[in-house]
Amino acid sequence: MKKMFITGGGGFIGSNAAYHFYKKKWQVYVLDNLSRKGSFLNIKWLMKKTNIRFIRGDIRKFKELSKTLSNINPNVIIHCAGQVAVTTSFINPREDFEINALGNLNVLESIRINNLNSTIIYTSTNKVYGNLDSNKVIINKNRYVYKNNIKGIDEENKTDFHSPYGCSKGAADQYVRDYSRMYGINSYVLRQSCVYGPNQFGIEDQGWLAWFVIASVLEKKINIFGNGKQVRDLLYVDDLNRLFEILANNKKTAVDRVYNVGGGYNFSLSILELLEIIEKKIGKKIEVNFSKWRSGDQKIYISNNLRLKKNFGWEPSISPKVGIKKLMSWVYGNKKLILRALA
Repeated sequence: MKKMFITGGGGFIGSNAAYHFYKKKWQVYVLDNLSRKGSFLNIKWLMKKTNIRFIRGDIRKFKELSKTLSNINPNVIIHCAGQVAVTTSFINPREDFEINALGNLNVLESIRINNLNSTIIYTSTNKVYGNLDSNKVIINKNRYVYKNNIKGIDEENKTDFHSPYGCSKGAADQYVRDYSRMYGINSYVLRQSCVYGPNQFGIEDQGWLAWFVIASVLEKKINIFGNGKQVRDLLYVDDLNRLFEILANNKKTAVDRVYNVGGGYNFSLSILELLEIIEKKIGKKIEVNFSKWRSGDQKIYISNNLRLKKNFGWEPSISPKVGIKKLMSWVYGNKKLILRALA
């Protein structure tokens, strides 16, 4: 039986990936320090539904991590653990660095020192491209659009980290690439856009789409930073899991190690467009408060997925119309659980 090891396995992406690979008959190990309430709830959910093996641990503790990975010797590592909020990185940049950059190095060194033949899939972020001010935009009624009519940002776009979070994730991104070049570790860097779906206990600072749905259903206050015309491409988590599976089973030598991954041009929405969809589904107007722009916020980010499609035949299939409906169903069915995570 193939073995899958997931760091941050109690998080939104990690727990969904764990359940996906469990259903595919992998032996799944998840590591998490349970620093967020939602992580504990997701681990509890996983252990109730599966026979995954949970390890309470922290990627910042190298000796423990190295011993754990050496004992398990996984076929694939999906590295999801991290500090995930730009705003938090401004408040505590040292902790952000220790988790995202040093923690990532610890994972890589555990593979190298123990001579593991593990493939690593690193969940990076579009924030490594900075605020993308060099891409000229124009404003339509409800959204920003690229002035030069491009369909999205590809992997050749200049990186410009722009925040402590961007720096820590960007450093980790580059380390994964160079450990492949220098030490022959098989790796993939996925620069993800907005991923959403069930088990996502979104808050204002992170998981914005899930937060808007949760806040709308639970009648919580919603703040919009900027004018609400910011655009992101939306990737439902099942589509991401399908990509994880393709990469985990890939036997060919990787031609390109870095991939932008998101919903793409056709699966993009502005904040205002998202709110309109939610209002139609809940049947009432949503009250919002507009605040000033946050430093480094991108007016528009849409992933160009052509490299992934060319190399692996992957492209997203679950539209925002379908995905948001699925997410809302999860929120309505788990109100008490969500309130516990937000308390």
